Amino acid sequence: MRIERAQMNPLISPIHVKPSSSEMRVVSAFNAATVMWGDETFLLLRVAEMPKEVPEGEIAVPIVERHDGEARITVRRFNVNTPGLDITDPRAVIYQDEIYLSSLSHLRLARSKDGFRFHIDDVPALFPTEYFEEYGIEDPRMTKVEDTVYINYTAVSRYGISVALASTTDFIHYQKHGVILPPENKNVVIFPERIHDEYIMLHRPATTGLGNQQIWMGYSPDLMHWGHHVPLMGKRPGMWDSTRLGAGAVPIKTEYGWLEIYHGVNPDQGYCLGAVLLDLDDPSKILARSNVPFLIPETEYERTGFYGNVVFTCGAVATGVEKDQVVRIYYGAADEYTCRADIALEDILDSLHAPAISVRVPVDLNQVPIPEGASCPLQK
Repeated sequence: MRIERAQMNPLISPIHVKPSSSEMRVVSAFNAATVMWGDETFLLLRVAEMPKEVPEGEIAVPIVERHDGEARITVRRFNVNTPGLDITDPRAVIYQDEIYLSSLSHLRLARSKDGFRFHIDDVPALFPTEYFEEYGIEDPRMTKVEDTVYINYTAVSRYGISVALASTTDFIHYQKHGVILPPENKNVVIFPERIHDEYIMLHRPATTGLGNQQIWMGYSPDLMHWGHHVPLMGKRPGMWDSTRLGAGAVPIKTEYGWLEIYHGVNPDQGYCLGAVLLDLDDPSKILARSNVPFLIPETEYERTGFYGNVVFTCGAVATGVEKDQVVRIYYGAADEYTCRADIALEDILDSLHAPAISVRVPVDLNQVPIPEGASCPLQK
């Protein structure tokens, strides 16, 4: 397979992003949602920040609290020698069965004419302001529907990991619409058009104790109210997606089916990228799937960083025409950088294998119920 990593990789590093305040420092700029807007490539970066001044021997945890109707960053501090404090994972701080994130994330807009050199806004596009966002907002995806871009993102708080929705028509003004999936859920991608008059999402609920982790499908008449959830595909023992998996980029429509680039995790390679091809008319039908990943952590910037051995995508676009189409994948590397890899669409499709056994739940899209009271479209 012909994989062209951009020679300029990493395209965006923490040093390229201005902190949201003088008290913070940027530690990661990664996992960017992607959309073509006019003749430009727009990225919505996940920007992770930590407090700038931390005395030796302390751990500082930034969170958002609301005071007098305003959201403000506050810092909770721990002595590193505190009994019961667990800081073995750089992404989290665990104390007395409470889990905090070591950084606070917001979403920042970047734009480019050539898809390589990006101008990054100095201020956040979306910042955690709600009670269900107090530990940050992360890993966005952008779905363009006519003249509106819908942004779904992971919202993290003491109440768990949920999925929220926002929208914009100009990338200047943004409207938050609240939680669309309660905890614990993440890795949501929304198909860019209605299918049989319904919107469709892929999502990944958590499993604790019982059951095998699955990517699920959900259906909605208006993007806000989701129902009729059914499992689509799960982990595969002994394969590249044996430990964990989740949807990555917004599905790309091809003449052969919906191409979904997703991530899988295994003990030997870490976070990798592969793909699944879904039926155009009924995406609950799996036509083919990667038996091996096509992008694995190989370079220094993918293997070493804030959290190593990770390639993780939240956005990709197809460029070109017919058989010359190229899938341009923007991906987070080592939970620190934003990078790009180009792969011929034909090569990705040729690498997929039809499943020997289908375990999908059949869905009659004509019989998907509309949730009661959900007929009104979102207000823009």
